[in-house]
Amino acid sequence: MFTSRLQKILSFYELSASAFAEKMGVGRSSISHIISGRNKPSLDFVLHILENFKEVSFEWLMFGKGDFPKNEIMASSPSLFSNSKDSQVIDNQKNVTVNDEKVNLFSNETSNNTVLKNKEEKPTNKTIERIIVFYTDGTFNEYKN
Repeated sequence: MFTSRLQKILSFYELSASAFAEKMGVGRSSISHIISGRNKPSLDFVLHILENFKEVSFEWLMFGKGDFPKNEIMASSPSLFSNSKDSQVIDNQKNVTVNDEKVNLFSNETSNNTVLKNKEEKPTNKTIERIIVFYTDGTFNEYKN
């Protein structure tokens, strides 16, 4: 649950709700309402947490998946938003570039030479249904199959 993960963040950084609210630039009552479950966090609030607390991953904060704090392997991996040659970059045709090779994200075919190049797992019949890209200004784009 988001509220329990938020409380773990406060505990990890040894912050009171008041100190956390000040760091986030919101009123103490806003934090109190989120922690109590009265209000749900806004996208802007979630993005602000991710910007200010580098040990917090989006997957863990939103879904409880992964580790908190981030482990070193995850922190050093190329991200979708890095400018690294080996990173993945989405283009407008619903393709991704993996190690300089184009792959259609919504294709039912999986290429062992591209998508699974750095993974030791067998291809599955799973396909991506949608991708949501969040921008630092609080906007987002959604790509659907």
